[in-house]
Formats: sequence, C-alpha cells, structure tokens
Amino acid sequence: MTALETAPPPTVSDTAAPVRAPSKISSALAHWRLYLAISPFYLLFLCFGLVPVGFSLYLSFHRWDGLGKIEYAGLSQYRYLIGDSQFWHSIGNTLIIWALGTLPMLFMALVVAVMLNSAVRFKNAYRFAYFLPNVTSVVAVGIIFSSIFSTNFGLANAVLQWFGLDQVAWLNSDWGIKTAVAALMTWQWTGYNALIFLTGLQTIPSELYEAAKVDGAGPVQTFFRITVPIMRPIILFTLIVSTVTGLQTFTEPQVLLSNTNNSSTFGGGAGNAGQTMVLYFFQQSFDNNDFGYGAAIAWGIFIVVALFSIVNWRLVQRKGKRGQS
Repeated sequence: MTALETAPPPTVSDTAAPVRAPSKISSALAHWRLYLAISPFYLLFLCFGLVPVGFSLYLSFHRWDGLGKIEYAGLSQYRYLIGDSQFWHSIGNTLIIWALGTLPMLFMALVVAVMLNSAVRFKNAYRFAYFLPNVTSVVAVGIIFSSIFSTNFGLANAVLQWFGLDQVAWLNSDWGIKTAVAALMTWQWTGYNALIFLTGLQTIPSELYEAAKVDGAGPVQTFFRITVPIMRPIILFTLIVSTVTGLQTFTEPQVLLSNTNNSSTFGGGAGNAGQTMVLYFFQQSFDNNDFGYGAAIAWGIFIVVALFSIVNWRLVQRKGKRGQS
C-alpha cells in the first residue's frame, strides 16, 4: 500500500477554521441596550464631576477672576499657598473643630446605640427621634444654635449662670466659636452614627452578654470589654467617614457665624476662629474672585483629606492584623 492509500480522509473538524472568541468591542455592541440604560449616570458624572475636577486642576496653574482672560501662572499659586498663614490657620481651625466634634460624637453615638439595643418598647420611635437631626435643615438648626449660644439671652449662658458661673461670649471668642460649631456637628451626626453602631450591635451574640453577666461583670465592664472590642471595625469605619466629612466642614460654621463677621460671610466669625479650609476656599473664590488661587486651595484640601484618609486606612490595617494574630 502506498502513502496515499494509508492516509485517512480529512474530516470536517480538521478542515474547519478555529473558532475565535468574540472581541471586547463586539461583546460591548451585543449588550448596547444595557450600556445605554446606565449611560445617564456616566454622562452626568462626566459633565458635573470629572470635567470640573479636571478644569479645577488646570485652573490652579492659572490666574482668573471669572470674567477676564485666563493667564498662566505656573506653580506660583501653590508656592503662595504653602506660605499662606491664613490657609494654615484654617487647617488648624478645621482640625480643632473636628477633634471637639467628632471624637465625643462617636462615643455618644456608641452609648446611644447600646441604649437603643437594650430598649424593649418604642424602639422605632427612639430611632426616628435620634435620626431626625440628620435630616433637619442645617439652616434652621444654625438659627436655633445661634440663639442657644447668644451672649446675652442664650440658653448656654443661662445654664452657666444657674451654676454660678460667668457668661461666655460664645460667638465672639476663639474657643467659644469652635465649641459652638462642634456642638452643632455633634447634635447633627450623633443619631446617624448611632444607627450604624446599632446595626453592628445586633450582630453580637447575646450569649456573650449572658456569660459576662454570669461571671459578675457590670454594665461598664461589659461595655468596654465586650462591646467595644467587637465593634472596633465599625468604630474605625465611622471614624474614617466622620474624618472625611469633618475635614470638609462648611455649612455649619457658615450658617452659624455668617452674621458675626461683617467683612465676609465666609470669614468664620471673630478673628476667623471658625474659618475652616472650605470656608477659606469660598472666601478666596467668591469674595475675592480669585478662582485660580481658589482651585489651588481646593487641591490643598484634597491633599489634607487624602493624608488623613491614608492614616486612618493604615490604622485599620494595623488593627486588623493584630486582631488576626
């Protein structure tokens, strides 16, 4: 037999071309209806999110008053920002207000969550009452708090006089302004974080509390030795979110102190004691019409918030590794 006679005849599978996987473009075109359905979000994000961010970065290297010609300035805006004492003053104000408002607020929120978790009757009514400040208009709340911290007729000074203490010019002194703004933020966000803590508390097995009660542990020991360690990841999460929110504080001091500084509605009260970083950004941009320098301030705020977020993230990672070990 020859080679031609022994060779098997070619089959269909041998002669057929290899099947190619569909390309990404063809796969996307096949699902164009799905992409069309979600396209409004991305179009809005592009128009009102990504484009303004890119333009602000471009503007930070230029000088512009909002109407005239945009002039290139290079890094001069950022060099001036580094040496701007008022910008550093606003950073200090922001950090102090954040410390006075956020740390006590998170502790109070955890205590409130424990109380709500142990409540038997009217749970939903309590949750609604504690969450109500978060959805209340900040303008209305600012007007109420400006009355509470009024020097002559305020409720805060009335309480101090009832205890035999002197009056405090809350909205005309450095620490008085910071305390008033921090109190407003604490009142506004305690219930919101309490509901987040309550969600975490409801995942803790009741057997742990029953065992602690059998061992003779009191409520305080149970709180610090069982509740707080188990709730640590949620506490760190709320700390990160509250840090990012607190470093971008604007509405609270602007509403509370807008009538206490005649030079600017974004001045932050007497001596600029309540002027946060965002208030300083608005002052330079809209009071002084210096949009180039305002854009540089905005990116400076972004760097400060990013640094604090990285610190909190590393803190979470370190706590997580310790918990696993």
